[in-house]
Amino acid sequence: MTAVLLSGRELSARIRNDTAAAAHVLRAAGTSPALAVVTATADEASASYVRSIARTAARAEVDCEIHDLGPSASEEDIRDWLAKLSADPAVHGIILQTPLPSGVSPLALAGAIDPAKDIDGANPLSLGRLVVGLPAFAPATAAAVLKLLDHHAIGLSGRRVVVVGRSTVVGKPVAHLLLARDATVTICHSRTADLAEYTREADVVVVAAGRAGLVTGAQLRAGCCVIDVGTNTDGAGGIIGDVEAASVLPVAKALSPVPGGVGPVTTALLIEHTVRAAASALR
Repeated sequence: MTAVLLSGRELSARIRNDTAAAAHVLRAAGTSPALAVVTATADEASASYVRSIARTAARAEVDCEIHDLGPSASEEDIRDWLAKLSADPAVHGIILQTPLPSGVSPLALAGAIDPAKDIDGANPLSLGRLVVGLPAFAPATAAAVLKLLDHHAIGLSGRRVVVVGRSTVVGKPVAHLLLARDATVTICHSRTADLAEYTREADVVVVAAGRAGLVTGAQLRAGCCVIDVGTNTDGAGGIIGDVEAASVLPVAKALSPVPGGVGPVTTALLIEHTVRAAASALR
């Protein structure tokens, strides 16, 4: 048995096309959906990601402005920009890109983003609403996991799902999204004692711990589905996930590839969320 690769490229293209159609309708009605990305780093990987967001926005007819405050920006500087963008009616979506300058707290700053424009679910209020089942934008990567599972017809109701990772960006929100779909969810992390004890019982394993090769085929039940959310750099400068793909492929029924799995769906959803926020602003 060799795992089927759960590509996100076809799904992301469909999301982009649907988003472009929705954006066209809004433009015809006099509203131009607009995304603002605030960045304050010299990190090239971050800059590359922001450029990919801008390209995806352009293909969907969504305006995208990048506000580069530089790696020496203070927490006050960044907060002021977020407040300014939150108050600007022409801006519908806001992303605070990480990493941030040393000593600057992303969590403290995320609270300055208007929840109605918080299209990547960074504001603690957004996560709180998500937990209790109220309308809110989920972090795009967490939402992308569910979209990818649905696209490939991976059922969740009644299934045992292990989430490896506890961040507020992926692990915690994706666990709540899975619970809302009637999955039985266990959250593990890099310090879980005997991680394999949990992953071997799972029908679906979502790995989002930020550690290359953390989960191997020996830790999985034959025929399970594995969603790899990790993005790590290997010794040659390539991108690899949190899963040891070579050992997982002969064991799992399905595996999302890195790159090309969750990543493209995440970027497409950020733009979709922006258009949804623009539409909501008209109501």
